[in-house]
Amino acid sequence: MSAEKVISVKELTKRFGDFTAVDNITFDVKQGEIFGFLGANGAGKTTAMRMLCGLSFPTSGEASVAGFDLYKNADAIKRNIGYMSQKFSLYEDLTVRENIRFYGGIYGLTDREIKEKSDEMLTQLKLGEQVNSLVKSLPLGWRQKMSFSVAMLHSPKIVFLDEPTGGVDPITRREFWTLIYEAASRGTTVFVTTHYMDEAEYCDRVSIMVDGRVDALGSPTELKEQFSAKDMGGVFLQLARKATRSDG
Repeated sequence: MSAEKVISVKELTKRFGDFTAVDNITFDVKQGEIFGFLGANGAGKTTAMRMLCGLSFPTSGEASVAGFDLYKNADAIKRNIGYMSQKFSLYEDLTVRENIRFYGGIYGLTDREIKEKSDEMLTQLKLGEQVNSLVKSLPLGWRQKMSFSVAMLHSPKIVFLDEPTGGVDPITRREFWTLIYEAASRGTTVFVTTHYMDEAEYCDRVSIMVDGRVDALGSPTELKEQFSAKDMGGVFLQLARKATRSDG
């Protein structure tokens, strides 16, 4: 794995009035790394991710994403990352083909690039027969895998995945993680939040937030040894018990 840092965060903080949603967090993420970003509801992980995606302005601290400064180059960050949310990624009233063309245009791809990427994606996901079907007619698992592939359409340096496998069956979750491993093997950095602790085991390193702070950071093996836990669920429970807030 390359030692190049593609995400660098130093003492990053986000306040909303008197409430500190993200409290002085510091970490780096390397190229091609699968980085798990965990935390209970209200821990601050979504707020932190929104800042790293250039969607929210920090109160203080420093950060660079894909080589661009979070304060000065938010637009450049957006062009060089992919983003997938469990709640919204595709337009369900558009067809598979229309979604691909729409996002390809947003990402600035040429018509030729869109066609090449479309053919590649449809073959990989075995969606050729559904290319003219409305996205809402597809099973949830296919929609999620397509959402990930669309987020990768422009070959971003980093892809941010916000609970991407929520609600899908175990077989589809394994297939989805195959896509993640393939992306990482090509050098794409994967920054993923999940509430499935077995998925935390698949990450190269894991960060766990509690009340806006990063309270644990390391490989799954290192964290299990540090907290004398048999699995990542045990690590997470020990840290989650310390939490004093539940909103955010």
